[in-house]
Amino acid sequence: MASTKICGFDELGVNEAVKVEIDGVPIVVVRDAAGDVFAIGDTCTHGDISLSEGFVEDDTVECWAHGSKFSLRTGKPLNLPAYEPVPVYQVDLVDGDVYIDPSVTVAV
Repeated sequence: MASTKICGFDELGVNEAVKVEIDGVPIVVVRDAAGDVFAIGDTCTHGDISLSEGFVEDDTVECWAHGSKFSLRTGKPLNLPAYEPVPVYQVDLVDGDVYIDPSVTVAV
């Protein structure tokens, strides 16, 4: 599978979670205050809740339903009730656009 253009870098608000779906794979995309862009699985591993509806703080996204925070860098939950990580996807910035390939996960 090839990378898919998600949006322009400037279209991502700072510390805002955006949900995208590529070939049936739900992904949450976040641009942090430092200008880094992250893409992780959008479904909380504790429940079937969209992480894109949660809260972004520093390098985490928090599930609004039960409060589990997931690292945007590693996908690992930082507190209970979630204990399984979400996948982390490779993000490529090309000519000011954000590309993601959901078949390429980042080993952390």
